[in-house]
Amino acid sequence: MTSRLHDPDGTRYGIPTFGWRLAPEDYATRRQLRARGLRPGGQDVAAQVLWYSRRYWRKGRSPIRVAYLYRIDHAKPVRPMTPAKWAALAKANAAQRVCPECRRDAGYRIPTSLGRCTTCADAPHVAA
Repeated sequence: MTSRLHDPDGTRYGIPTFGWRLAPEDYATRRQLRARGLRPGGQDVAAQVLWYSRRYWRKGRSPIRVAYLYRIDHAKPVRPMTPAKWAALAKANAAQRVCPECRRDAGYRIPTSLGRCTTCADAPHVAA
């Protein structure tokens, strides 16, 4: 364990800080809360987890990664989806399936790297 990243009383970082996999059971990340059907519910960040990552060890970038933790006992249940929310989500997903070039529903989400459906991207470019 790296003692530099371990500060359970919060004197160094201002909030309780734990090393990788050392956080107490009563804290959870947003993803962990969501997996339990909960959300932070307006509470502030209660603690954090810090760890070194070789993936982010590049010039000009900090190799220390952070995950914010929330208290599970202060979390609230996830709000249920209303029919209006379902309709808005369906409309947004449908808009991402329409090719801006040929205006057809591609049947899949248009890749942002191409900006058009694969049929239009594979077609030979015709100079005007």
